[in-house]
Amino acid sequence: MKKKILIIDDDEKHLLATKEILENEGYEVLVHDLGFGSTNLIKEVQPDLVLLDINMPGLSGDRLAALLKENRYTRHTAVIFYSSNDEQSLREAVRKTGIQGYICKGDMIRLREQVSFYLGQI
Repeated sequence: MKKKILIIDDDEKHLLATKEILENEGYEVLVHDLGFGSTNLIKEVQPDLVLLDINMPGLSGDRLAALLKENRYTRHTAVIFYSSNDEQSLREAVRKTGIQGYICKGDMIRLREQVSFYLGQI
């Protein structure tokens, strides 16, 4: 059975490119372009991993991650920040929210490796 990944990112081009890369790796990939509505979507589709952008309008990824950890239905969902922020701010956001980790946008080889790594930890 394919592992299911949900990508939440407001940048449509990046969202679709990442989806294509991960589908080519054999994952089932779902996308959502807003922070709003994500909690219900996660409860509904029960992804194995959520890749979450931080810089989104309305509801930022770090705030959404904190909400997911507070919700009894989503608190055990594996969440990884997937952002173009610098590594120091990503490490700090991971520490504050208590999620599993982060992946820096831009290096597609590293994206594949790290998604595989995080899914292997679940």
